[in-house]
Amino acid sequence: MTQITDHLAEIRDRIAKAATAVGRSADDVMLLAVSKQQSIDAIKEAWQAGQRPFAESFVQEALNKMRHLEHLNIEWHFIGRVQANKTRAIAEHFRWVHTIDRAKIATRLNAHRPEHAPALNVLIQVNQGGESQKAGVAVTGLRELAELVATQPRLLLRGLMTIPPNTASDAQKARHFEGLRNLAEELSRQGIEMDVLSMGMSADFELAIRHGSSCVRVGTALFGHRKVS
Repeated sequence: MTQITDHLAEIRDRIAKAATAVGRSADDVMLLAVSKQQSIDAIKEAWQAGQRPFAESFVQEALNKMRHLEHLNIEWHFIGRVQANKTRAIAEHFRWVHTIDRAKIATRLNAHRPEHAPALNVLIQVNQGGESQKAGVAVTGLRELAELVATQPRLLLRGLMTIPPNTASDAQKARHFEGLRNLAEELSRQGIEMDVLSMGMSADFELAIRHGSSCVRVGTALFGHRKVS
């Protein structure tokens, strides 16, 4: 067994325990392996251990990995900030995008999604803390953006994503996670259905699961510190 295989087994066990603690099933939580700035060999090791969804933040790096790994059945997620000039490449090559934060990005992704491909699974990134250095739509603009995304025929709105402030305490993070869940529930009551809350990373994914996360983005805990491929 490799170190990555050991780490993956440990993370899955932690996810199961966190889910069970609040009466949930581990099957309800997607483990997303954040492979940005990790080597192609590291991704292969995780795939051989049974991992299938992988996440990248930089388009050119991701496209290079896709070319080398096209023989594997990898489900690629984009979790970086979406630049308008990258929407075609993202729409053509990824199955999921977690970081829609404005109407322009949503409409461009929709326009560039190939007609022969299934609808692009998307999430809206919410900037609950109003941090100027962080992407995400403000809470006050969420409903309008969600309504627009839901009308795009080549996009499938799956849910919301958030990243708490780096300096937040566990209690503050819990409030962020609870807040995102409440926002999703409110949108559902307004007729905008979704089934994914992408929240929680290596340092706090168990806390996020206890507060409703259905997708955790884990990089360092799985691969160790980043190593550019």
